[in-house]
Amino acid sequence: MAKYVKEKNLPMLLIALPGIIYLIINNYVPMLGLFLAFKDYNFMKGIWGSDWCGLQNFKFLFTTKDAFIMTRNTILYNVAFIILGTAFAIFIAILLCELGEKLRVKFFQASLLLPNLLSWVVIGFVAFAFLNADTGFINKTILEKLGMEPVAWYTYQAAWPLILVIVNLWKNAGYQSIIYMSSIAGIDKSMYEAAALDGATKVQQIFKITLPMLKPTVITLTLMSIGRMFYSDFGLFYQVPQNSGALYNVTQTIDTYVYRGLMELNDVGMSAAAGFYQSVVGFVLVMAANAFVRKLDSDNALF
Repeated sequence: MAKYVKEKNLPMLLIALPGIIYLIINNYVPMLGLFLAFKDYNFMKGIWGSDWCGLQNFKFLFTTKDAFIMTRNTILYNVAFIILGTAFAIFIAILLCELGEKLRVKFFQASLLLPNLLSWVVIGFVAFAFLNADTGFINKTILEKLGMEPVAWYTYQAAWPLILVIVNLWKNAGYQSIIYMSSIAGIDKSMYEAAALDGATKVQQIFKITLPMLKPTVITLTLMSIGRMFYSDFGLFYQVPQNSGALYNVTQTIDTYVYRGLMELNDVGMSAAAGFYQSVVGFVLVMAANAFVRKLDSDNALF
């Protein structure tokens, strides 16, 4: 029996093998480098020969003003992305499920799924075409027609929280809606038919049937997003603002800080400390969120 089960599962394991190998190489092998957070790394001495420095990298990391800025930005942006992204993705999923098949396919493929397939480099140049101070679409077309003065967007900090949220929604909401569309497709259609016979409108059906049935999916995806609360999309915060130093107060996140610390300051130890900090806090957050969900509704907890 055991031999039959192994032979039956072998094709599935072979299909999953590339993904497993990628996961090990990309997620688990780099964990061996976490000890660099506790070393005063010296390129001449190498990884193993560098001196241990205890918690000095963490001390340096958290005694600078950058620690508060990058932590604040990372958390607040991710909270906005989770709340607005979930709401917008559900809205898109419900809207597309109510549209005709032909219209849905054309609209979804062209307008919603395509942005997710573009790299952040391309999206950064698209944003630059809109925001360039001299030739950008907003300054030369919109503001000029309204008789308003052009704005130097890449030095105007107040606008960038909104810009980053809009760009993130535009790129990711269409892809995220696929999961909610599949969940909606799995809802028993007889429930809608019974509600219609009782006189429920489409809006009432959405609020009384669709949204409650999406609750397990929303909780699961939110818990997974909370686990990434201390991570940010590097391309969004680096490529879209064009690495503008004037915007660091509103675009600096832990990931961009690690990159700049490693590539510009050559401080490997401090970068490793920031990455270690991300991992530990992310683990604590997902455990705490899961415990909270398990206490309220144990059926929807991850574990």
